[in-house]
Amino acid sequence: MKKITSTLLAIAFALSTAGAVFAASGKCTVVAVDDNKVTLDCGSNAGDFPVGTDVKIKSEKKKAIEGC
Repeated sequence: MKKITSTLLAIAFALSTAGAVFAASGKCTVVAVDDNKVTLDCGSNAGDFPVGTDVKIKSEKKKAIEGC
């Protein structure tokens, strides 16, 4: 019984932290680059990113164009 309870608690904890990790996401456009600072324009989604929050940036992947 203790193993089942601890397993259920571990699953509940994992699911609750997974939701917190992906809480804020949005599409932004790079507006300016100055030395080591990047300015982003996120439009109406800017409120989702409070000051001081760490963000991870991924660039769009460009698909290869194959010819005949």
